[in-house]
Amino acid sequence: MAKKILFVTLLFSLFLSSRAYCGWPTRPGRLIFSPSVSYFTSSKDWDSVSRRRVKPNNGKFTSTILNLYAEYGIVRKLTAVASLPYVSYKLSDSVNAPISKSGLGDAELGLRYYLANINYKYYFTLQGTAVIPLYKTLGLGYAQPGGELRLGFSGAGKIGDKFFSLSLENGVRKYFGTDGPLQDRYSASFGITLDKKFHDQLTAGVSGIVSTSSFTAFTRNIFTARDYEFTQVSLSYGHTFNSSFSMFLTASQFVAGRNTGIGTNGALAFIYKIDNFLGKKVNY
Repeated sequence: MAKKILFVTLLFSLFLSSRAYCGWPTRPGRLIFSPSVSYFTSSKDWDSVSRRRVKPNNGKFTSTILNLYAEYGIVRKLTAVASLPYVSYKLSDSVNAPISKSGLGDAELGLRYYLANINYKYYFTLQGTAVIPLYKTLGLGYAQPGGELRLGFSGAGKIGDKFFSLSLENGVRKYFGTDGPLQDRYSASFGITLDKKFHDQLTAGVSGIVSTSSFTAFTRNIFTARDYEFTQVSLSYGHTFNSSFSMFLTASQFVAGRNTGIGTNGALAFIYKIDNFLGKKVNY
């Protein structure tokens, strides 16, 4: 029973945000692989003092991100993580010709270390991540390397006859180079199972970014904005087909922000668990 609760909580944590993250280490020899697709659209903005405004000339920003995420358990207290996004976006309005660009985005490579636990129900982790731009086309990101340090806390328990999971995380990221922003990235979620067999789950979440930079001008392209902030809320439905395969659907909405677009986002993710990967036996 405890292993089932932990696995459900793992899935909740993996799909909490656009980049997967889990609150405790993956078992040694286990590979978790998650392809996902998300669609973002925005026709309104927040200005520098958080006032709402319609984009000029009926403007619209849309983007699609295909992301591949993986994590692998090296030893009991250490996990390797990686993500590779493919970004495509379009800027359009009623006056100017539309601008469309696509390509690989910023790859992320990191290590997550198990710090401690409380009665084997609540877990603390520390993760270090390197951010590596994989593009030469301007507009797909800052084209600057970066680094992030992130703390995580998650756990699981029972309310009445329902099992719940929770996850909290906060990371500080810095991009290195001219006007490279300093960012605080945060998220929290609470999920609850809908059936006794742990097949269906609902998760509510909140996440956001506070980004500061000496370059404070508003940028129509969210992938190159440097001085901004936003908070979004989300609701996810997940179905676990078996102990190795799950699917999640998520809808989210920006609810507060500054110097950025007001966006709506939809996402679909699949999560696969492969034990004994590369012939290394999972240690339970």
